[in-house]
Amino acid sequence: MFASKVEDIVKQKGYDYPFTNVKEDLTKPDYTIANLETPISTRGTPQDKEYSYRSAPEALTALKNAGIDLVNLANNHVMDYGEAAFLDTMASLDETGIRRVGAGKDAAEAYQPVIVEKQGVRIAFLGFSRVVPNTSWKAGKNHPGVAETYDYRIPVEAIQKAKANADLVVVIAHWGIEREDSPDKYQKELAHRYIDAGADLIVGGHPHVLQGFEQYKGKWIAYSLGNFVFTTNENQKTWDSAILEASCSKAGGCNLHVAPILTTYALPTPMGPEDGAKLFARLSQISIGAKVDGNGFVSLK
Repeated sequence: MFASKVEDIVKQKGYDYPFTNVKEDLTKPDYTIANLETPISTRGTPQDKEYSYRSAPEALTALKNAGIDLVNLANNHVMDYGEAAFLDTMASLDETGIRRVGAGKDAAEAYQPVIVEKQGVRIAFLGFSRVVPNTSWKAGKNHPGVAETYDYRIPVEAIQKAKANADLVVVIAHWGIEREDSPDKYQKELAHRYIDAGADLIVGGHPHVLQGFEQYKGKWIAYSLGNFVFTTNENQKTWDSAILEASCSKAGGCNLHVAPILTTYALPTPMGPEDGAKLFARLSQISIGAKVDGNGFVSLK
């Protein structure tokens, strides 16, 4: 997100500034994904909600340069400046060459996966949000908006269809209670339903803090990765972040590694060994039947 206090910083230091210390981590993988928690536009009017964000088009060039290949748009800020700014966002992403999931000009597009092939593995990506500020934000038959998951049935069907056309299905979920260390009951229920439908990896966001890991039927769930490039507040738990590195096989199994990140004032920075070890220990405490070892690898307890 490149609005609010982040905008003040990037206008002064440049839109590439937030990625100064993490660019290698983001450009190295075969495919890099982020949650885009803002519309990208110069149009629109702020919606009637507590926080409304809008970021300048220059942000997308910086995202592309930083190695971001795909963004999730299924979240509670992408329509902060209304439909026109939302449509601008999708058009600008397409023009920049960054793929997108979780939203569309109608429900058919919003629930459509992006499928890419890397090293002979076909990977389908889907995005769903269970945090939708207004019903008008939900994608409909002839209505633009986000792919919501209050009702699990449409996401489950989308996952099943994606699995029929891909080796791996990755779900990006926007859900949970802000600043809570542990997933809510519905997060766990939805995650398990997604995996039952064919998802191989689920990565969540929205709580602004890290939540733990869980393995269900051999598939990993990362309930929340916290903030990355976002405004900074006084709650130090929101400063803890991570880059999740997933190494997955054509058979559907994934090995997870956590790269610990401290994120303040729009500059995510890798933690040193001591702070990283503390973060791994905390993640082990809040995970469900899982742990993060001293090197950042996730495994069952």
